[in-house]
Amino acid sequence: MSTPWDAWNYRESVGRAAGSRSLVGYHVHASDGDIGKIDEASDEAGASRLVVDTGPWIFGRKVILPAGTVQRVDDDEEKVYVDLTKDQIKDSPEWEGVQTEEEDAYRGRLDTYYGGFYR
Repeated sequence: MSTPWDAWNYRESVGRAAGSRSLVGYHVHASDGDIGKIDEASDEAGASRLVVDTGPWIFGRKVILPAGTVQRVDDDEEKVYVDLTKDQIKDSPEWEGVQTEEEDAYRGRLDTYYGGFYR
């Protein structure tokens, strides 16, 4: 029996834990190419996520990737690999610095959107 997908925690196989090396500045690769650089990263249990600056790829838009989308991390090369396509990431719910009171609803939208690829 496989473990259900958990959006907001890194997979055990990724080997990330509180106190791991920061991922800020790492390049992010989708299954079909580079999507940008990590601007912010959180290792908070149950709320781990990456904020990725996509640069010119999608007009400078920042996207949130829940930790559960990370397939592997290469600390030597400073690269994070996710098992989503560029289009799946591009079509994710818009993030524009969501206010604290809206954060739960936004997280719910992300969980629903990305969860559709894993459940």
